Amino acid sequence: MIRNAVLSTVAVLALAACNAPEAAKAPETKAPEVFAPAGPADAALATVLTPLGYGPLKIGMTQAEVDAAFGPPPANAGEAAPSECRYYHPPRAPEGLLVMVENGVLTRLTATKDSAVKTEDGVGVGDDGEQVKARYGTAATVTPHKYQGAPSAYVTLWPGKPHLQGAYVTDPTARGLVYEIGDDGKVAFIHAGGPSIQNVEGCS
Repeated sequence: MIRNAVLSTVAVLALAACNAPEAAKAPETKAPEVFAPAGPADAALATVLTPLGYGPLKIGMTQAEVDAAFGPPPANAGEAAPSECRYYHPPRAPEGLLVMVENGVLTRLTATKDSAVKTEDGVGVGDDGEQVKARYGTAATVTPHKYQGAPSAYVTLWPGKPHLQGAYVTDPTARGLVYEIGDDGKVAFIHAGGPSIQNVEGCS
């Protein structure tokens, strides 16, 4: 008899627990989201010159966005009207990296002789021109330099668009690289971006 009473009491308590209102249950706590820092690959991509840009500088961004990324142009470039071409070194950009802004839009980046910036393939200013030509082979177009004799040359690539090789490109969406080889046979400049990489005199 006592055993039956105990079992009945246990059953009643269990039934009451099953019918308890939701409000009585302890609220669930959501674990905080954890964001992993950028990995080595992401960091590497942020510090190389590509046809699309360099770090926060992306070909096609506005003058205001360029200013926000690396600072406003110096006075001599800032005086140019927005509809003109500005070719300058932003105050917070890596040494030797120039930007070209045409009609208020970033169209080209150039690594000069003072730059330690390299491309995705590890090519930088000062590298051997013949090795650059050999590296890219038929994927690049090699043309004579406009003002200097051999070994000076332009090595032009339009990655992913082989039909553009050898032609003067006007498509504003095209993105490429030009390795400008100096008369010493070394890479003197690296131009990255849109059709403006074909300019041989800065803004022209």
